[in-house]
Amino acid sequence: MSNYNSCHTPLPLRLDHVFQDKRLFSEPSYFRSLAGKLQYLPITRPDIQFAVNFICQRMHSPTVSDFGLLKCILRYLRGTSAMGLHISRSTNLFIVSYSDSDYAGCKDTHRSTSGFCVLLGSNVISWSAKRQPTVSRSSTEAEYRALAATASELTWISSVLQD
Repeated sequence: MSNYNSCHTPLPLRLDHVFQDKRLFSEPSYFRSLAGKLQYLPITRPDIQFAVNFICQRMHSPTVSDFGLLKCILRYLRGTSAMGLHISRSTNLFIVSYSDSDYAGCKDTHRSTSGFCVLLGSNVISWSAKRQPTVSRSSTEAEYRALAATASELTWISSVLQD
């Protein structure tokens, strides 16, 4: 992969156009090995959490298109090797959180994806990005579900810090 150009995003923005080649990948153990190694990287690189999860859902029967997506993630990592979570000393111990969701982002199930991050001072201490358990009827409902997950995480973190 050292001769390839880097990508600007870990996955293409429109995934429904990517699945053109449905032939099974000839070396599934190689695909599983690469995808399995990527599973630990989102600990310090939450920007690829969704992409790695998406690829790992295809480990059982990977196609040639899936391998192309895996190579796209590797190309993105090559171009953004200086990015990641950095821990810094801070006297500011305020808790700040951000949340967001997309409405019916999954084309198969029409479920939304929620995400949040929690910062203690300037350091990220918790984050999540996952598909919501049920279908939302509106974008407002999807946002409220994301806020509820964020509030639950904040409640847990504040109780841990108080203990």
